[in-house]
Amino acid sequence: MLADFFRINLPYGIKRNSNNEWVCFNREYLPLGWNDEFRASIHDEKANADLPIYTKYNGLTESKLLKLAIEPDAVRRDNDGEINMVFFYKDRTNPQSSPQYWNIYFEKIKLLSMCEVKRQVTF
Repeated sequence: MLADFFRINLPYGIKRNSNNEWVCFNREYLPLGWNDEFRASIHDEKANADLPIYTKYNGLTESKLLKLAIEPDAVRRDNDGEINMVFFYKDRTNPQSSPQYWNIYFEKIKLLSMCEVKRQVTF
């Protein structure tokens, strides 16, 4: 159960869908700001497809995604070997419980914050 600001509103990780769009999710695998009263898990490929919560970003390379992961095993890959989920902390590196991890966590958020939205060029 989500019971505090950190677990509801700050990213636990990001997940890519089949359209190469990303969503930040909280500790309950829900889009940021959503609490446990709304149960459409990001693990379902079609979850929230009607809502504008997924975004395409420039510069989310494999190298950058690996820098976002708290540890090498904190990434998930699809069947083609591409990263499709990254975790920014684990239970033992949760900055709320272990304050020595706040700087590491915020460096990941800073790196992610530099990614710009990928815009479609139309004529």
